[in-house]
Amino acid sequence: MASLLRPAGRQGHCAASVCAAYAGASQVLLARAPSPMGTGIACTAARRIAHSRLFGATAHARTMSERDTELTAQLESLIGSFQAPVRFALAYGSGVYQQQGYSVSSSSSSSSSSPSSSAPSGSKPMIDFIFGVTHPEHWHSLNIRQNRHHYSSLAGLGSGTVAQIQDSFGAGIYFNPDIDIDGARVKYGVIKIDRLIKDLEEWESLYIAGRMQKPVKILRDDARIRLASQTNRYNAVRAALLMLPHQFSEEDLFLTIAGLSYRGDFRMRFGENPYKIYNIVYAQMDAFRQVYKPIIEDLPIVNYVPDGSLQQEDNAKLRASMVLALPKRVYERIKSHHLWYLSRKGKLKVDRADPMFALSVVESPELPVYVEKALAEIVAMPALTQSLKASFVYAGEKVQKMFAGKKPTKE
Repeated sequence: MASLLRPAGRQGHCAASVCAAYAGASQVLLARAPSPMGTGIACTAARRIAHSRLFGATAHARTMSERDTELTAQLESLIGSFQAPVRFALAYGSGVYQQQGYSVSSSSSSSSSSPSSSAPSGSKPMIDFIFGVTHPEHWHSLNIRQNRHHYSSLAGLGSGTVAQIQDSFGAGIYFNPDIDIDGARVKYGVIKIDRLIKDLEEWESLYIAGRMQKPVKILRDDARIRLASQTNRYNAVRAALLMLPHQFSEEDLFLTIAGLSYRGDFRMRFGENPYKIYNIVYAQMDAFRQVYKPIIEDLPIVNYVPDGSLQQEDNAKLRASMVLALPKRVYERIKSHHLWYLSRKGKLKVDRADPMFALSVVESPELPVYVEKALAEIVAMPALTQSLKASFVYAGEKVQKMFAGKKPTKE
């Protein structure tokens, strides 16, 4: 993939644009101005050109800011419509962040427009939420009382049954899909706060952790989740680096991170747009960079180089420390795959105590394969069982997304 140059900061970029506008316009106009008066006219004209360009950029930024403000207000209003207490809330997906290949459509009943999800042509964009709650059974009891129509017939068995199904199968999250709330199409998932934090820290299923490795809009925050989310993103960078070569682009890194939680997910073979990862990253490069650039600069093993690409150190001790920092369930699976590799090579006489064993792991040419297999093993079963809980209506829409998906192009 083509390397993406490391961009200058926003202020530096604006300043450079203004200087270029002054310089370029002045050179052209001064060449045509034979007198000092002409020079003054040229400078004034150049300033007008530069200011007009800057005004255009500022107006565009203001328009984007206004859209974001309107979208945030709409999302807050939707969350506020629930009487059951929502302790943590985030919004995500193509209904909140633009994805390449999806058009921007607006709902006549909504005050703001948002990027369209892959819903059938002519339908409203779907807005996706995840709600973190303290007591799922109590939450569902209150919500069934207010919004019985959001649930399937399962709600007739009571909130206890709903909460038990939520916690016992899949990733511990219960979705109500394709709900109309104040004219907006909404899908919302409910998960216990403790289960959410566990996935962020330990990659129990990578269902929520994988979602929060991508850009999300936090609407109700929680200090414990914020800390766990930072741990999750550092681990996402570590896992991606272990699968990437010595030198690579930002695009390569972000595509690898975005794809971590899709390894082993059967939906990427059936029921999902096969180019989803590319769609997510290509349209959200700035958002990914905003999240991951500080982490890249903080980790000692990876650095930007002058051409804007990234390089990681080949230092075995640094790489071993990175492997050991991964969630325990990931590292245990990596160790198992390495032992199998050593057994096939007849090299089982190795020190199995860390950190020496971790050094053996990172020196293996099969390390990227170990990581991919470990992630696939974690993701596969929760993704399957979670999907079995989904409604048939939403499953049908997923199938339509697969056939409607088109390979994206970088613009």
